[in-house]
Amino acid sequence: MSASSSAQYNIHEAKTHFSKIVERVEHGEEITISRAGRPFAKVVPLPPRANRRGYGSLRGRVNMADDWDAPATNNVIARDFGLSECGFSWTLTS
Repeated sequence: MSASSSAQYNIHEAKTHFSKIVERVEHGEEITISRAGRPFAKVVPLPPRANRRGYGSLRGRVNMADDWDAPATNNVIARDFGLSECGFSWTLTS
């Protein structure tokens, strides 16, 4: 929905009809709040959350190289991020 087509409430109306505004936003609308006819805020719906299954949900679906945690690999990654040699490695436990 574009900004020009969003509903607009003045601040007094917004306080009075807050529940109605929240319900409209829950259904995907964008609401503009104004003071003295001048818009100053927009109430927009948040993006939906990803449905996570929990720890280990990718077990058996991700293949990792045997040297994924080798010091040389860590140093390449550290260098790519502008860091010097990192001097540590991760240990995978099951």
